[in-house]
Amino acid sequence: MSESKTVLVTGAGGGIGRACIHHFSEKGWRVVGVDRFDFGDDFPKNGRFIKADISHPDSVEQIFQEARDFHPTLDALINNAAVQVAKPLVDTTVEEWDSVMASNLRSVFLFAKLAYPLLKIKGGAVVNISSVHAVQTSANIAAYAASKGGMLALTRAMAIEFAADNIRVNAVLPGAVDTPMLRAGLGRGHLGGSDMQERLDNLARKTVNGRVGTPAEIAYAIYFLADNEQSSFMTGQALVVDGGATARLSTE
Repeated sequence: MSESKTVLVTGAGGGIGRACIHHFSEKGWRVVGVDRFDFGDDFPKNGRFIKADISHPDSVEQIFQEARDFHPTLDALINNAAVQVAKPLVDTTVEEWDSVMASNLRSVFLFAKLAYPLLKIKGGAVVNISSVHAVQTSANIAAYAASKGGMLALTRAMAIEFAADNIRVNAVLPGAVDTPMLRAGLGRGHLGGSDMQERLDNLARKTVNGRVGTPAEIAYAIYFLADNEQSSFMTGQALVVDGGATARLSTE
């Protein structure tokens, strides 16, 4: 039997993060999950949950101390944690802008920097969870879109710098996925609808597949990019998983 691998997932308690934790665990990986909120009682018994706010640099140092205590190497880092401010750019405060950048972009830099020595021991993978908002966006979500666009550029830069140590770096760009963040964002009212289900239905009709994605579907794509056997010749790439939403002309 091959040696068990280890993955660290930020934003572990959210929709996509939680799906990753369970999927990697089911595949036999040791899982380290990080979130500022409690995960609950269903965190895998062979893993380690660390409650921390990844937007604070001091917290990141402590997270990696605990991660190294759990296991001295990493096979994959999943930068998934994110926050979203859904409001017009002109109404966004400096504090809100900085909060989004700290959680969504600076944390990716810090986690990659501290994970690097653990990943290069065996040659691992980094998967950054960006968004279709990095390439096509909408009104009243500027800070989030900017942070995800920055993450995409950072992914390419990291891939170039880490390649010499056999560390691959790729990004997943999810489209509309039924998560708590999506449901909160639908409060912007840009899709119409008097209740949440009607808004979700309106959103589903805008995708080629005619539905909203599930967190598990994104977790499968993330696992593909994290697994050195399945995606060994991929680095610096952006994998769009959006039900075909970005394939359709907005004028159609």
